[in-house]
Amino acid sequence: MSTTTDLVAAIKKELKAAQMTYADLALALDMAESSVKRMLAKGDMSLSRVDAICRALKLDFAELARRVADAQPLLTEMTAEQERAVVADKKLLLVAICVLSQWTLEQITAQYRLSEAECVKYLVQLDRIGIIELRALNRYRLKLAKTFRWRPHGAVMNYFRDHALLDYFAGGFDAKGEGLLLVHGSVSRTLAPMFMERLQRVAQDFAQQHQTDQKLADKDREGYTLVLGMRSWEFEAFSRLRR
Repeated sequence: MSTTTDLVAAIKKELKAAQMTYADLALALDMAESSVKRMLAKGDMSLSRVDAICRALKLDFAELARRVADAQPLLTEMTAEQERAVVADKKLLLVAICVLSQWTLEQITAQYRLSEAECVKYLVQLDRIGIIELRALNRYRLKLAKTFRWRPHGAVMNYFRDHALLDYFAGGFDAKGEGLLLVHGSVSRTLAPMFMERLQRVAQDFAQQHQTDQKLADKDREGYTLVLGMRSWEFEAFSRLRR
């Protein structure tokens, strides 16, 4: 949730952008400069005072509130409760995966058997859960960081282990732009984190390219799912043969 501190920080940022000093703001508010400084230092101001500040900045209050929201830290991981809420309804999970890919409402309803009303209902739920901030005309802002990941043993990953993992690996991985690499080896424990960092960069590059290619026509894009993993592991059948 946004706090008074966030609001004051946003106001100060807008003052700087407008090249307004505290003295300029004090004149616009008919206050002493010392009172303005004290008000912003304490964050003690009424809504009518915030409205007056917005008028001085020639800024709509709704826009200021949006900028405060935009400045909030993005989630790198959901809570266990949030994830359980997402998987409780499979259509909600579908829409959640779509918004993670920045699909619009129109794209979701064009690809899946969901009415516009259904899709909006699920977008509202995702807003309540905290995954998105739903805006006018059913547009939204994703509240997840680029480094976001599902909880390793959370409800979503458990669902995919139980229902999607075999389906994914059943493919041949032999079409253009596809591939499956299985590499086993023993490396220094101190170097293993370095390989994980490289894999994370690949994931971030893939996510960034997805964002960049949103401007392309649908016919020029193809949906891919990139799965990256690395763990200390030995096939159970082999482990049973160990001395």
